[in-house]
Amino acid sequence: MADFHQTGVVATLHNFGTMDLERLEGELAWYSKERPIALILPSLFSELQGEALKKIVEDLKGAKYIREVVVTLGDASEEDFRYAKNFFSVLPQRTMIIWNDGERIQEIYRAVEEAGLTTGEAGKGRSVWIAWGYVLSQHQIEVIALHDCDIVTYDRLLLARLCYPAANPNFDYEYCKGYYSRVTDRLHGRVTRLLVTPLIRALEKI
Repeated sequence: MADFHQTGVVATLHNFGTMDLERLEGELAWYSKERPIALILPSLFSELQGEALKKIVEDLKGAKYIREVVVTLGDASEEDFRYAKNFFSVLPQRTMIIWNDGERIQEIYRAVEEAGLTTGEAGKGRSVWIAWGYVLSQHQIEVIALHDCDIVTYDRLLLARLCYPAANPNFDYEYCKGYYSRVTDRLHGRVTRLLVTPLIRALEKI
């Protein structure tokens, strides 16, 4: 929600339109030498056909402070996977594509299930889970950023503002979530924020 709601222990860093992208990226380039940054992109194959992801990839070429891009690909055939490898090959960063429907990744999911743990249904959540596991297993990355692949208003400032609070060692942020205005006549999953939380707070005061 594009409002000024503060949740107490969670700070809201507002965009007042005064950020200097060049300065922000310069600082991130400096911080990333000691705190390497990886970007996880959960994507359905169908999103590779859209205009949003094409622009995201084009913008990412200039985000030189990103050490590695991890694309966790869902709903994709082997042919789709090969297409995705070519699609993302233009990125200058080290790029890993996790093919969630591939046999080797499916073997990992089965092994985890057999060990008594559930990985959930196929979808974005499970795709992100496996990507986090890959990044953490390398012991080379200090900051992990993640965003969707269907943001039509995407630009490099969005990514820089997402990474900066966690990458800057002078801050004490361990988690940062970006959000942007989507003004429609639908709630789009904001029932908790707009209804449940205010309702519980009101009941606590009664």
